[in-house]
Amino acid sequence: MASEQPQERPDQPRPRGAAGLRERKKLATRDALSWAALRLALERGLENVRVEEIATEAGVSPRTFNNYFSSKYEAIVSRHVDRTRRSAATLRERPADEPLWEALQYAALPPFEGPDQAPDPSWTSALRLMLAEPALQGEFRRAALTAGAELATAVAERTGTDVERDLYPHLVAAAVLAAQQTASDRWLYADPPVPLTPLVREALTLLAAGLPDPSVGRPH
Repeated sequence: MASEQPQERPDQPRPRGAAGLRERKKLATRDALSWAALRLALERGLENVRVEEIATEAGVSPRTFNNYFSSKYEAIVSRHVDRTRRSAATLRERPADEPLWEALQYAALPPFEGPDQAPDPSWTSALRLMLAEPALQGEFRRAALTAGAELATAVAERTGTDVERDLYPHLVAAAVLAAQQTASDRWLYADPPVPLTPLVREALTLLAAGLPDPSVGRPH
């Protein structure tokens, strides 16, 4: 999982009209709660954060928190699923005649884009400690299934395959998510720290190229 430092999310879908305004408000509240849970967990340690404190940090009531998430773990992990949903939505909007892997690169990178700078080492250190929590790891495994299904459905729609029956859309979705996760892990443990976006871009580019063997043409 990559937990980027707080930033604006210009890539989120923007519905229109009154219903669109309500939906944007819901997305903003969900995002604020997720960020509040993440910030407090990194500052205090995950075990020292209560739902009531997350709600207060986000400027809403605990009841509102419960309308969006069942636990502080789900609030934190929701960022992973939300990124994949944005990628799936973007993939559906790409030109129909655009090659699949080119479209996937356009769709899968924006949710990871942010300031092109290395993270504060204290941020990544706290993040590593938080991610070691067993309860959070379990929530991530559940989220990974949801994220994979979201992206596989979008791939199936684009390629005319059957998401219930065919292996192809699931393989593609799993490969894209694995590329993102590998880049995120590299970012999380890099010493000295490095920016996240170039790593995700490189991983997706290598995947789209078919993961060419880097040893080919190299003198032995």
